[in-house]
Amino acid sequence: MSLPWDTPVAHPHHRHGWWWKTLVVGFVLWVVTIIVTVSTQNTNLVPTIILLGSFLVPFTVVLFVIERVTGTVSTMQLVTAFFVGGILGVLGASLLEADLEQGLSLYLVVGFVEEFVKGVLLVVVGWRVQPKTARQGALLGATIGAGFAAFESAGYAFNAAITARGIDLASLLQTEVVRAVLAPVGHVLWTAVLGAVLFGASTGRARFRWSWPPIVAYVVVSVLHGLWDANGTIATLVAFIVSGVPLQATQSGMVPAAVNGIVTTVYVVGLGIVSLIGVGVLVGVLRHYRERTQEPSAPVGWDTTPGPERLP
Repeated sequence: MSLPWDTPVAHPHHRHGWWWKTLVVGFVLWVVTIIVTVSTQNTNLVPTIILLGSFLVPFTVVLFVIERVTGTVSTMQLVTAFFVGGILGVLGASLLEADLEQGLSLYLVVGFVEEFVKGVLLVVVGWRVQPKTARQGALLGATIGAGFAAFESAGYAFNAAITARGIDLASLLQTEVVRAVLAPVGHVLWTAVLGAVLFGASTGRARFRWSWPPIVAYVVVSVLHGLWDANGTIATLVAFIVSGVPLQATQSGMVPAAVNGIVTTVYVVGLGIVSLIGVGVLVGVLRHYRERTQEPSAPVGWDTTPGPERLP
């Protein structure tokens, strides 16, 4: 007996290409806004730069998901998950992280806190979603992660822009470019992995199936998240160790330029390694659950119709 959600429902919005078209047009508008702001010195346009730069890539992820999602998920649900999930995510993470003490372990704790908040939102939003498959979970998780990334990036861009000397447009743009480039392999990737495992473990069920795989996935993505955030500190420590320059040099401000070069190199390599691990985990999870749900089929040309037994 087949269940009503076994057959994917084609959505009218499955017209591939809107996501990259939006990305191109949005990037052009962002550049034009920057040019007009610089030429007119109109600070009223700064919020427009912040919103465009912070939301362009994450919202493009949502359009990418809308063009590929199936089943009972509607476009409105995805847009709601993006905005409401993003707002509640940054608010919840901010409250839980308010009293955390500074230190290297802070990054790991932040990873567990933020992934917990996004995980709760993922469960709430996806409670009635059908079908529950790893692919559906990855897409919905990517949407919630994109919302979190968008609002968080807007906050970082605002802080970069406001200085004691006034608005620092160069720092604002640098922050937006870096976070936009890294957005797909940051919050989006971590929550996609968690969603893939959570939904994949519940394949064929109307409700979530609580088991060990989602818990293990939560721990893995939280650790990867923590390593991602701590990468700057780790890169600095590695640079000083490799160069032989004592850490006390940072207090006097006498840090050789060579150390800064090593820091940048190690930082980029570290982000690349963590990103590749995350992508590898996501691909492995999707492949695992896809193979588990596929039934072996008879080779072409074989007659599988029941009939009387043949005597030797």
